[in-house]
Amino acid sequence: MPAALNVALVGIGKIARDQHVPAITASTDWTLAATVSRSGTVDGVPAFTDIDAMLDARPDVSVVSLCLPPVPRFVAAEAAIRAGRHVMLEKPPGATLAEVHALQALAAAKGVTLYTTWHSRMAHGVAAARDWLADRDILGAAITWKEDVRKWHPGQDWVFEPGGMGVFDPGINALSILTAILPDPVHLTSATLTFPENRETPIAADLVFSGNVTAAFDWRQTGPQTWDIEIRTDRGTLTLRKGGSELSVPDGSPSTGPDREYPGLYGRMATLVRSGTSEVDLSPMVHVADAMTLGRRLYTEPFEF
Repeated sequence: MPAALNVALVGIGKIARDQHVPAITASTDWTLAATVSRSGTVDGVPAFTDIDAMLDARPDVSVVSLCLPPVPRFVAAEAAIRAGRHVMLEKPPGATLAEVHALQALAAAKGVTLYTTWHSRMAHGVAAARDWLADRDILGAAITWKEDVRKWHPGQDWVFEPGGMGVFDPGINALSILTAILPDPVHLTSATLTFPENRETPIAADLVFSGNVTAAFDWRQTGPQTWDIEIRTDRGTLTLRKGGSELSVPDGSPSTGPDREYPGLYGRMATLVRSGTSEVDLSPMVHVADAMTLGRRLYTEPFEF
């Protein structure tokens, strides 16, 4: 068995505690060797408040996993890559496409791994959905991705600041699945974006793509949350529900599996590091950038947490 890789987790917030820490500590591929955060820590793990200090003090840490919000992430990623460390980026991989391209070029020059993660692609039904669709004609698709921002990002005003992406923070999860499972790519043709009067990023979005594909995102849904994708084909309709964890196809029994998204990401990162390769896919983020470019703006009542 290969030796465990030392990883530093940067940004100890809700997603780090809920997903990253359990995935790392349960894996034989990894040792959580350090954390970097202005306020959060993990019991028993050496803690730093500055990434440069951690990089200087811990040359044994070969991998840095970044759970910071998108806007400050570039500076931390650049520092880690320049220090010769492999870097794993939480989704979305950056605040802009250009900065991720810059990181990709820097990682290649430094000979380190860069991995742009898309956790929803690791959901139970996604790979099987891709395989089922591979030899079928796609007639159209409908995405419905609606959740409660107060539940998933309580008090996190950064999601409504420039670079925070607003409703595209969860919506990009749906787009990451769509871009992974469709046999042929689609492109955005129009969008309507709804902004609270007091916020800088949208709280809802309706998107239209080529190929009769639509998406409806909303961050105001209370009660049961909706994360569904239906794809119509020449041989029936495939449905992914609950963020991709439930798959239904016309010619098979429904399939449901446990939440193994973040263990899947860390398993993939271990493979990439040990093989000396990178994986950078910006296709979901391209759709978001296109929506911001093409989108017609509507305004709704102010939003407060």
